[in-house]
Amino acid sequence: MSNLATAEAMIAAYNAQDVDAYVSYMTDDACEAGYRGDVVREGKEGTRSGLAAAFAKWPQNHAEIVDKQAVGDYVIFREHVTRGPASDGSELVEPFDVVAIYSFEGDKCSRVEFVR
Repeated sequence: MSNLATAEAMIAAYNAQDVDAYVSYMTDDACEAGYRGDVVREGKEGTRSGLAAAFAKWPQNHAEIVDKQAVGDYVIFREHVTRGPASDGSELVEPFDVVAIYSFEGDKCSRVEFVR
């Protein structure tokens, strides 16, 4: 599977809110972070638990790939994200765009950085 196909499969798992499938495409020490910034989810377990919490809060959460490009060991997506109403009654998050940079080591994603 190409890196582009893997990143697309990660988004499909994300949209299905299947955290186990999502992290199956990641290295054990993978992380999600702000672009050149702080890690927000560390390792498969941190990513699994962080996404599970987000999906519980926003059960209608969805990311649409608007544009995509593969460059060497990187895949870059421009994504349009909608959250929908929060299950805890908190204020509605307006839809937003994000650039996601997926870094690969071999056939697994080792890091996802978000530019927002």
